[in-house]
Amino acid sequence: MSQTFIHPTAVVDEGAVIGEGTRIWHFSHLMPACRLGARCNIGQNVFIDNGVTIGSGVKIQNNVSVYNGVVVEDDVFLGPSVVFTNVINPRSFIERKHEFRPTVVRRGASLGANTTIVCGVEIGAYALVGAGSVITKNIKSFALVYGNPARQRGWVSREGYPLIFNEKGIALCPGTGEKYTLERNEVFLSPAC
Repeated sequence: MSQTFIHPTAVVDEGAVIGEGTRIWHFSHLMPACRLGARCNIGQNVFIDNGVTIGSGVKIQNNVSVYNGVVVEDDVFLGPSVVFTNVINPRSFIERKHEFRPTVVRRGASLGANTTIVCGVEIGAYALVGAGSVITKNIKSFALVYGNPARQRGWVSREGYPLIFNEKGIALCPGTGEKYTLERNEVFLSPAC
């Protein structure tokens, strides 16, 4: 496995846990009580706060702020300038650190550039969020969402291809041929035969 790389301009506070093979680029700042998995790529000018957990294989593009209370699972993609929040009604003159609302981004999800996530939501596994979206509620696994506020517009496969379901609720990924089923407005990847 490749070695961990930290650019000389990055600030990694003592106590931050960084997995093997992770790369941290220019002007990024990792606070002392954050955890990053293996093989992550942390772009330029990224801020990762105390209490944040980042899984393995995560790609965080430039200018992303990940605040306390956020959990990012394995293989997630966070596009340029994605912003997380952690308090629903912030005021500069009121301390509300005890009111942080947790946000979870499940395995394999992708958030497009300039997405804003209002705290307290869960973004489902392999969901695909279009650029510039504002996430105000939970997103289902395999959902394609975009807009302000983001609304579901369809379904995608693990690889991000659109899924078109037949009358029996079956769709095949156009890229891999994997089979998906749609049941009660939830999508499931069928086990390999």
